[in-house]
Amino acid sequence: MKFSLSIDLARDNPSVDMRDVARHAMDMVQMAESGGFEVVWAAEHHAIEMTIAPNPFQLLAWFGANTDQIRLGIAVVQAPYWHPIKVAGEVGLLDLMSGGRVEFGIGRGAYQREFDRMMGGMDQHKGVAYMQEMLPVLKGLWAGDHEHHGEFWSFPSATACPKPLQKPHPPLWVAARHPSTYDWALSQGCNIMSWALTRPFSEVEKYRQQFEDALARVPGIPRPRFLTMRHAAVYQDQERGWQPFVEAVQRSGVQFENLFKQLGEVKNGFVEAVDLASLDNVAEYDPEMLRTNLVFGTPDEVIAKLRRYEALGVDNFLYRVTGPTFELQKSSLRLFIDEVMPAFPNSRAFMKAAE
Repeated sequence: MKFSLSIDLARDNPSVDMRDVARHAMDMVQMAESGGFEVVWAAEHHAIEMTIAPNPFQLLAWFGANTDQIRLGIAVVQAPYWHPIKVAGEVGLLDLMSGGRVEFGIGRGAYQREFDRMMGGMDQHKGVAYMQEMLPVLKGLWAGDHEHHGEFWSFPSATACPKPLQKPHPPLWVAARHPSTYDWALSQGCNIMSWALTRPFSEVEKYRQQFEDALARVPGIPRPRFLTMRHAAVYQDQERGWQPFVEAVQRSGVQFENLFKQLGEVKNGFVEAVDLASLDNVAEYDPEMLRTNLVFGTPDEVIAKLRRYEALGVDNFLYRVTGPTFELQKSSLRLFIDEVMPAFPNSRAFMKAAE
């Protein structure tokens, strides 16, 4: 099992200087690279301060210019907001500039609020059809001249300029939750990204089983990779170290629930934190449940939790940065690199140490 990093440019109030946010993100990415993380992943979201990522290609180009080896993951291009020719060229340019380090992820989009602003109020669930039309077109554009006449895009013969260094294209990933998405992703030669949110480990097991079931329906294909993301935090104080991280997940969680279910307002980009007790899934934010099911703990506790992911067959564990302060986020990542990753002999950290 290898490890990758998910970090956003994010702030929860306007008093935080965006220059400090950007510097912190870069520090974390460079720390992850030196520690042997395989990939850093950048999201795409619009008009919200909790995930400031209007163009993941720009952010990853910046990360790539200040690193040497860590791979640059797009998680994910939200297909309805893009034109295929533009995506194909952006991927090619980032792959060229980074020396062939791109991992390309695609998805349908996450928040109805964004669709209301980016797509004129289109139902977010229709984004699946955009994703499924776009990906084969991208493959054609990366291969050479390609014309397309589809439901959402039509254009005469064109090609990606520049083309990716990786041939035939960078590794492909799909953010998947529904079984039918797993089937489609595997039919397209894609790896799977999953996120169990704050739910119990059984949710991760469910997604892994959907992955295996989909594989069984297409025998003979090269086995793709399975990635899962979890909030993660490492600390030394077994008695009280978990509290600030659990509280941080609760604070971000009520903002996520607001966006996902449109429960409150967003003012100047800052998402209103709805009342936790009012949520119909309030149990998913119970402190003890979070402490138990997320990858929180002392180094030994986190190693024990990660053994379950390894035994389940997770190929890449995506460490989702959490924590109320930059200092706690950095100390957690440092402990993860120094005291957790060496326990996993297939991690890049172990291989680097053995060289």
